Amino acid sequence: MQARPNRLALRGPTLTFRADPFEAGDAAAMHYETDGLTLVENGRITGFGSYDRLRARLDGHELKHYGDALILPGFIDMHAHYPQLQMMGAYGKQLLDWLNQYTFEVEQQFGDAAHARRVSDFFLDQCLRAGTTTASVYCTVHPASVDAFFDAAQARNMRMIAGKVLMDRNAPGALCDDARSAYDESEALIRKWHGRGRLSYAITPRFAPSCTPAQLEAAGALWKRYPGTHLQTHISENRHEVDWVRRLFPEHAHYLDVYRHYGLTGPRSVFGHAVHLAEPEWRHLTESGSAIAHCPTSNTFLGSGLFDYQRAFQRPGAVRVGLGSDIGAGTSLSMLQTMGAAYKVAQLGDYSLSAPRAFYLATRGAARALCLDEHIGSIAPGMEADLVVLNLASTPLIEFRMRHCRGIEEALFIQMTMADDRATLAVYIAGEPAYEAAA
Repeated sequence: MQARPNRLALRGPTLTFRADPFEAGDAAAMHYETDGLTLVENGRITGFGSYDRLRARLDGHELKHYGDALILPGFIDMHAHYPQLQMMGAYGKQLLDWLNQYTFEVEQQFGDAAHARRVSDFFLDQCLRAGTTTASVYCTVHPASVDAFFDAAQARNMRMIAGKVLMDRNAPGALCDDARSAYDESEALIRKWHGRGRLSYAITPRFAPSCTPAQLEAAGALWKRYPGTHLQTHISENRHEVDWVRRLFPEHAHYLDVYRHYGLTGPRSVFGHAVHLAEPEWRHLTESGSAIAHCPTSNTFLGSGLFDYQRAFQRPGAVRVGLGSDIGAGTSLSMLQTMGAAYKVAQLGDYSLSAPRAFYLATRGAARALCLDEHIGSIAPGMEADLVVLNLASTPLIEFRMRHCRGIEEALFIQMTMADDRATLAVYIAGEPAYEAAA
């Protein structure tokens, strides 16, 4: 007997993006339906538009009506360290002190597979609670930390990117591998997990100061051998870090030139932070098709600096950018709070980040930066049905404020400046319910 297709329909105000608002303008980029209908079959969207236009196709679909909410593509977090969840909010002076005092101590616990699985489960459940359906995640140097994370993600059918951290110097011995073991262990993990279900592997040199030239060379060779994988690392988060790289790699023109030299730039590469870049670095990011994960709550928490919105989005020469929570230097897994922090960082840099542009950076823009925009980040036929439903009146104060709201753009701005994970009403992963707020 043939299985009955899984058919779902979500009705309610719905927003997605059909273009890049930084290029096309906010109004032209947004597709907003005041009474929308999203049709889903077997995990993929089969129709999207107004309820009146599509209602004739409802037969056989289970209808969920969210009349006073807002349906969006699931949020995408481009940069997170799941092992650091247990040290969020740890006081630190600046980046390098904070790493040595907290991060390296915590990460040594993740050789324990049972501990790694407990934290992986909690991290992914908190992502769903925040409306985040995809993330690019750093594990630790231990292969068990990767196995635990991917196993937990697969159990939830979430589209996740992750990888074993590569680190062979300037860290405790318990967290160091070497170029040979880094290559071999990463390759085994790629063969085991990459492309399995909705999972993707990211080759993950932590950052240049923690990697010898041999380690970076091994990472580049591995990426060349497996070009369908992703590459994630950090760059220019902190001025002391930039100076350190200059001392460690004096033969290179700048920080990004270190990665370029070892073949670690290009499409599917994501550089976390990118706060203190020189103009040649900006140009190479654009020309190589590399992307940036902007992490505003982390950058302000550690006093790292202000991201240069003017340069990142200038035309011509714009770089692909998305938002990252950067847990645990970041202070929230909520992409709504991350968007609010991004607005404030932009304001301090004399750039006005509109609400549609912020929401784009957390959905379709992030998907594009991760080279996943053919699968996620938009509500359109053929896309995977990862969706979040927001309660637009999640607290008494927000409910009061929304009574005076004058349109969708203002509603978005209210949510990103006042709301948090309490706004997540429901989450769907590949068309299946994955989270529902308590009544």
